[in-house]
Amino acid sequence: MPAPRPTDTTAPAGPSTDPSEATLTATDTAPRGTSPEGTTPERTDGRLSRQSFVVIALLLASGFVVILNETTMGVALPAIMDEMGVTEATGQWLTTAFLLTMAVVIPTTGWLMQRLGTRGAFILAMSLFSTGTLLAALAPVFGLLVAARVVQATGTAIMMPLLMTTVMTLVAPEHRGKLMGNVSMVISVAPALGPTFAGLVVTSLGWRAVFWIVLPIAIVSLVVGTLFVTDVADRARQRLDTLSLLLAVGAFGGLVYGLSSFGEAAQHDVAVPPVVSVGVGAAFLAVFVRRQLVLQRTDAALLDLRVFRAPGFALGIGLMVLAFGTMLGTFMLLPVVAQNAMGMSAVTTGLIMLPGGLAMGLLGPVVGNLYDRIGPRPLVLPGLGAVAAGMGVLALLSSSTPVWVVLAGHIVISLGLALVFTPTFTSTLGALPPHLYSHGSAVMGTTQQLAGAAGTALLIALMTVRSVALEADGVSETAAMSGGARLSFIAAAMLAVAALALATRLRKPEPVKGGVPAAH
Repeated sequence: MPAPRPTDTTAPAGPSTDPSEATLTATDTAPRGTSPEGTTPERTDGRLSRQSFVVIALLLASGFVVILNETTMGVALPAIMDEMGVTEATGQWLTTAFLLTMAVVIPTTGWLMQRLGTRGAFILAMSLFSTGTLLAALAPVFGLLVAARVVQATGTAIMMPLLMTTVMTLVAPEHRGKLMGNVSMVISVAPALGPTFAGLVVTSLGWRAVFWIVLPIAIVSLVVGTLFVTDVADRARQRLDTLSLLLAVGAFGGLVYGLSSFGEAAQHDVAVPPVVSVGVGAAFLAVFVRRQLVLQRTDAALLDLRVFRAPGFALGIGLMVLAFGTMLGTFMLLPVVAQNAMGMSAVTTGLIMLPGGLAMGLLGPVVGNLYDRIGPRPLVLPGLGAVAAGMGVLALLSSSTPVWVVLAGHIVISLGLALVFTPTFTSTLGALPPHLYSHGSAVMGTTQQLAGAAGTALLIALMTVRSVALEADGVSETAAMSGGARLSFIAAAMLAVAALALATRLRKPEPVKGGVPAAH
């Protein structure tokens, strides 16, 4: 059975209610209502209760740790390849296996959170992440290191949907923006710091130290969370549909693997053509969707697709796919161009991308507070305009472009994305009834993985094809790469414009008791 709607804790109207007070500030004041396990959703003045504060703060800290780990491998990979004697093509499986695991596990998190509850899902996620981190630090051979990354990725895949679902459950609609801004900060700052952290550690202590430093932090999070995290909604005891799980592996694994292979296939022959992997994944996806539509009639779906019936949910997912694909594709492409076409060092490239990532994350709570007051459109529309403008700046890059131009373009894009993600996340999940929050978070996480793979594949493939054509015309290698990159950034700007057109229909959902919220 689906979890019941938690007690309505909407703050009373009046001049004394200030949305800016919806911060992670503990309080001892008695709550207005409690969840099944005693967790207090929110005080009547809009601020979180002490217990809710502890739960969300622990999830934010744990989420920061697992996402920080996600972006460290790019910097650590050369040292790992040297020590273990593997080629670049083999070494890339440390990242590919991580992404594939995320793509396969995230669709199951809706069922998992309802089956295990908040506490059980947290313990499972951090136990898997801690175990994977330990195994990675000790791995004597490359194969075991890849297996350890798979274990890590399984825990990571559970953590972020869990964090978003918990925020949506504990915080009243008119105060969610501020808290979702904190989630956006975690999602943005951790990846920005990951390469810098890894570079310093690998240079000083070696690549294994990346895992040894993260391990005690993960274990402390696990121990403290085990003591203090409680369930925020009733559990639903439906069985796991094994066929749905197998179909999800084929569908999302095939799609992500195929999309991720397009850039490599544009450079040389690959064992499995990307179009074959994508085709197989799409076929599995069609069967997976059909089975979920049947199973959800009895609330037994692995991924409940009734979330798409909520007004505004499909629109928000489409907007997020365009924005996330544009972001990840650009941020994966830019370091390659900066180093290989513009001659920058890895350290310089990392420092160029650091300010934008930090700015995007630190602006998250501010944007969330504004969302609570003015809604999504006044933020998202100028944000996407800034993204398109920043892409236009990057589309002018050449081997002689000054460093400050790259830095300025990246910062403008990052600030624009900061105005996009928090309002989009909040309004999209806010369109759902509470018992579908976990499934909505799972759908959002899954489409993010697919969008990231698709955006990266598109931009890298365009750059590669254009570069090869220019080299065939006698252009130098660096100039050819610059020309290919300009085409890719123009395409990214067009994606931002498409997202801008879609965002004109974005609305802030209005909660309706006992049913799906209606947009206004």
